[in-house]
Amino acid sequence: MAVTIQEIRQAIHNSGLSNHALCLHSSLRSFGWVEGGAPIILQGLLAEACTVLVPTFSWDAFSVPAPLEMRPVRNGYSYTKLRPPLPGANRIYTPETQEIDEDMGAIPVSVVNHPQHVRGNHPLCSFTSVGPHAKSLVAAQGPLQIFSPLEALAAAQGWIILMGVGLESMTLIHLAEQKAGRRMFRRWANGPDGRPMEVEVGGCSNGFEQISSLLTPLEKQIQVGQSLWRIFPAQDTLEIAQKAIQQNPYVTHCSDEACGRCDDAISGGPLTS
Repeated sequence: MAVTIQEIRQAIHNSGLSNHALCLHSSLRSFGWVEGGAPIILQGLLAEACTVLVPTFSWDAFSVPAPLEMRPVRNGYSYTKLRPPLPGANRIYTPETQEIDEDMGAIPVSVVNHPQHVRGNHPLCSFTSVGPHAKSLVAAQGPLQIFSPLEALAAAQGWIILMGVGLESMTLIHLAEQKAGRRMFRRWANGPDGRPMEVEVGGCSNGFEQISSLLTPLEKQIQVGQSLWRIFPAQDTLEIAQKAIQQNPYVTHCSDEACGRCDDAISGGPLTS
């Protein structure tokens, strides 16, 4: 059976999420067959007066190499490792672009292609929003304010929905890391003047499922088609994750004991001037 717009609307209504701001991390494939594809999911959410927020990262279009004068230590990055040419050398990001990394998925693509979308001003890790409060969610995002859309979501008593994906996709936990005292890693993209600049990015998220048991009291689950939705209140989730990281910095470390990004994050992140 195909998932319909009516089922999407009913799921939102039954979960008490109508009229709320929602950050989605999603796998369209997890639904099985959706009648009309990803745009129908977005339409269903908007029909319930939700404001939809999604990550719309664009590393593949706008990354540039690390300039010699912008190479902080403890940055979860090897400056000597040989890498293929990066594509952003002659490109400048603006929020009007519709460039988005392929691995972001079909639902974020639908959001960034929506005629009324509002996109944040971050060349590698933008968030994009559609709905009544879209502008207020993303207005403050900048190259060194990567997670301001998630702060705005939490302040608005918004929600996170994991649609067929796990906690390793929950970008809010990176904000919890930052609030727990970790500096975000630095990567590079061209600024408005065409010269490379530093931008904030998140680190390794492969260990985030380890705080799942702490979030269980907050979590609601529903099934939509074949997709399991895990639903979390943003503000409470942020506070619990922040406290967990402060109490045990290793709680977010992934299973790779030699993961340099995890090690550098636990040490506090890059040493910037």
